[in-house]
Parts: sequence; C-alpha cells; structure tokens
Amino acid sequence: MVNYEAQLDAVFTALAHPARRAVLARLCTGEATVGELAQPLDMSLPAVTKHLKVLERANLISRSRNAQWRPCRLEEAPLNAASGWIEEQRKVWESRLDRLEVYLRSLETEKGRSDDHR
Repeated sequence: MVNYEAQLDAVFTALAHPARRAVLARLCTGEATVGELAQPLDMSLPAVTKHLKVLERANLISRSRNAQWRPCRLEEAPLNAASGWIEEQRKVWESRLDRLEVYLRSLETEKGRSDDHR
C-alpha cells in the first residue's frame, strides 16, 4: 500500500505543472524526442529535461534508445491508477452528497409539518 501511495504522490506531483501536462498531451499522439517535446514549450532544453526526469520518476514516460535517437513514450498504467483513485473519491463524495440531500429533504419535510400545525 505504501508503494501505491508513493506512486500516486509522484503522479500527482508530476501532473501539477502545466509543462509536464503539455508533454503528456503531446505523447498521447505518439513517441517524440526531447527536441520535439521542447519545441512548443517556452523554456530551455535543460529545463525540459528536468521536467522529463520528473515524469520518468513518476513512471509516466519511458525512454528507449534507438541509435542516437531516444524517443519518449507515454506509459498509461500510472495514469490509470490515478484515474482509478479519483473515481473512488468521486463515488465517496457522491454518496456523501446523496446522504446530505436526503437529510436536507427530511428537515424540509419536518419544517413543512411543523408549519402546517400552526
């Protein structure tokens, strides 16, 4: 469980920066080199490399070696785990809001009954 939580922490930390989200969005269309990933970003190549390292530590991307070309590839499993966690939280909060709605309706009904007796 600790490893799962550490992995989720790394994923959410990685997703916290817009440049890293832009890199992931680009990788959804296919593999890309560091240069290709850096092109639309308004930052230096060393800064992009630092962002890629954060994504790699979170296992959101992987890099392979093909001669001198080192393409980056999106890894879906960590995103699926984060999505699953978010979905679990959504269900918990929907259930809580449903119970709150029922409670508020019961208060409204009680208030209506007490108003009728006046």
